[in-house]
Amino acid sequence: MAGGLHFPSAPGRGGGRAARPGPAGPAGSMAAREAGGVVLGKSADKLFSLSGLFAVYKPKGPTSAGVLNLLKERLLAEAGVQTNGNKRNQVLKIGHGGTLDSAAAGVLVVGIGKGTKMLRTMLAGSKKYTAIGVLGKATDTLDATGRVTEEKPYDQVTKGDLENVLQKFTGDIMQVPPLYSALKKDGERLSTLMKRGEAVEAKPARPVRVYSLSLQHFQPPLFTLDVECGGGFYVRSLVSDIGKELSTCATMQELTRTKQGPFTLEEHALYEDKWTIDEIARSLEHCTSLLPAEPPHKKLKTEHPGETAVSYCHTLKDTRMWCGN
Repeated sequence: MAGGLHFPSAPGRGGGRAARPGPAGPAGSMAAREAGGVVLGKSADKLFSLSGLFAVYKPKGPTSAGVLNLLKERLLAEAGVQTNGNKRNQVLKIGHGGTLDSAAAGVLVVGIGKGTKMLRTMLAGSKKYTAIGVLGKATDTLDATGRVTEEKPYDQVTKGDLENVLQKFTGDIMQVPPLYSALKKDGERLSTLMKRGEAVEAKPARPVRVYSLSLQHFQPPLFTLDVECGGGFYVRSLVSDIGKELSTCATMQELTRTKQGPFTLEEHALYEDKWTIDEIARSLEHCTSLLPAEPPHKKLKTEHPGETAVSYCHTLKDTRMWCGN
């Protein structure tokens, strides 16, 4: 349905100041009409009046930030916003509230206009995933993108063994995050340091919550899990830990996020062919009933502030907002 996404080269960052997009009404219209000093039409007015949360489908391959950039480019192009490359991506206030790894697919919640202030609320809710693991193989990234570091026999593992082990990973547990992750050391991502070949120590185990965990399919070496978890949880680490508990090893082959907060993959995620101003307007209206009446004004406490990159917001200065998952 989504097909292959086409990602244009990243725009440069300019020093010019763009008009601040606002909510529906005169403020939103003014932002649209002042973009680049060019008077724009109704499509631009409608785009800059959009405000709230909706969900898109992120395919396997691109980063979450890349998907967001493409979405923004599509909307600005449809609205006829033809400012220069340095300003174009600074005009629209849009962000996402829950990073998916490049190798993962599924629900990506997006905030637009005032909705960017509500993205933190997505961190408090649960997330659901379907994960496919492979027994007998371990990689340095804990998923299929990494280098194989270990191989062990797995013939002794039965379906009953696997189901029994899952009980140990349900509820409030301690989990060591993967080295290849967005967690930071001295301001740099651990994954960046690892790719440069620098020595990186594992972060200490931290408390995470698993609401439910079930085995959906078992055909060795493959097994499929359904996971519902809270913030800060790494499904890659779960699959790896399951392998160790079974006296073998395991790595994650595929991951799909099927739900984030109230947004589900089947009912709410817009595929690429629906990335239009009108479709997003309809989705915002449909999703209004899923959300609180007003965005929270208090600064929400996150489970691990400053550690996990989960919310990427483009503002007028194209700055990034990072908050704990």
